[in-house]
Amino acid sequence: MEYWLGIDCGGTFLKAGLYDSKGREYGISRQPLPVISVCPGWAERDMDQLWSACVETIASVLQQHSVRGEQVKGIGISAQGKGLFLLDKQNQPLGRAILSSDRRAMDIVLAWQRDKLPEWLYPYTRQTLWTGHPVSLLRWVKQHEPERYQQIGSVMMAHDYLRFCLTGQRGCEETNISESNLYCMATGKYESALAARLGIEEVMDALPPIVGSADVCGSVTEQVAKLTGLAAGTPVVGGLFDVVSTALCAGIQDENTLNAVMGTWAVTSGLASQLLDNEKHPYVYGRYADAGQYLVHEASPTSSANLEWVTKQWGDISYEEINDAIESLPKAGSDVLFIPFLYGSNAGLGMTAGFYGLQSLHQKAHLLQAVYEGVVFSHMVHLNRMRERFSHVTSLKVTGGPTQSKVWMQMLADISGLPVELSPVEETGCLGAALAALVGGGIYDSFAEAQIHLQPSTVVIQPDRQAQAAYQSKFQKYQFLVEALSGFQDRCAALSTDAL
Repeated sequence: MEYWLGIDCGGTFLKAGLYDSKGREYGISRQPLPVISVCPGWAERDMDQLWSACVETIASVLQQHSVRGEQVKGIGISAQGKGLFLLDKQNQPLGRAILSSDRRAMDIVLAWQRDKLPEWLYPYTRQTLWTGHPVSLLRWVKQHEPERYQQIGSVMMAHDYLRFCLTGQRGCEETNISESNLYCMATGKYESALAARLGIEEVMDALPPIVGSADVCGSVTEQVAKLTGLAAGTPVVGGLFDVVSTALCAGIQDENTLNAVMGTWAVTSGLASQLLDNEKHPYVYGRYADAGQYLVHEASPTSSANLEWVTKQWGDISYEEINDAIESLPKAGSDVLFIPFLYGSNAGLGMTAGFYGLQSLHQKAHLLQAVYEGVVFSHMVHLNRMRERFSHVTSLKVTGGPTQSKVWMQMLADISGLPVELSPVEETGCLGAALAALVGGGIYDSFAEAQIHLQPSTVVIQPDRQAQAAYQSKFQKYQFLVEALSGFQDRCAALSTDAL
């Protein structure tokens, strides 16, 4: 039996999965990944602990399923995007990694916005500017930790660092580094003019070579083989940005289908074959796994992690209880609104979460329903913008934990008016990474060919047209509330400025 190993480095867990050549899963092992927050808004990760967790997870999945290292024919890594993983000039971790959810660079991004820098960058990078981008964090390090900045030897993201640990070879994988604001989307290269405009021109020499998702970027070292049980010399490919992994596993193949990811982040993605100019919205583009294609997406950290936080405050409540409570209520029947901005916003920097419309008659079920609705409303902000770019969309493929809730998925179908297609693939990061290894090993000529051989069965949820009008009315009220709170936020900011 031959296997391909897919590693997924997410926001809260590191996972390793074993797959055969048809993408069938044979086993998964998981390790929790703690987030370190020493200051408000900071989100860091110990790089040595991350590598140790990776070693333990690989060893565990091999041992649990009695797989010898020689049976693993290739390795791929999928990981969350953005953030900043630094090595010093001796290739050692340079402090803690900074994650994409980190907000320490807020003042820097606000200053860039006042100077209209995002508008200058966008035609070249096809990116927005926000706090979790590598460039924002690099500028923060330069301003606040100049000694650390001077020691930078390599600028990487999560899967680049883990690939380096496995192989000893430096590289930045293209689907992820293409969204760094250091990469020109039209030329497919780093551009020193971008770094100079951002005030971080010194990092250009620290940018490793750009590598493709399926490019073999080294092999497992003897030392790593002893630690993990893998065989020395096993090829390791570039890997994938986890949003690309999800789109692959969801079956996105053309411009008629969009993919919504529901997790910490609310992401809506579509596949395009060309860059378009003069679009209505500044869509984020990234290089896709197959050459000549782009993943177009809108995203914000406003999704189902909000529910996890709310339920944690109430103690032990099962998802079955939550779904039963919400299903007992009329659809869109409550005046309670929830703004799902606990971890960030898609309506302006600095906006936060909250409930509105509460009266004494409301109970826990109404608050839970409002959380479900608020998360879907936030997704709808992105989905509606994406449907202006992808005007022929006929269905929405959804991935993430909330797909286990028929109530939540029915709500998404009702509000969007689109059939919602649910894939049975749970570990899209691991499977996407394994597909990269399969393509890199020549089992498939392309990711599109690999997708054909997956063909997972799907469940389709049709929208309830009678409920759509009520939901659309409540969605409008949600938008009015967000707009009003944005004005409140601006006035508070002005008050703080006046006080200074």
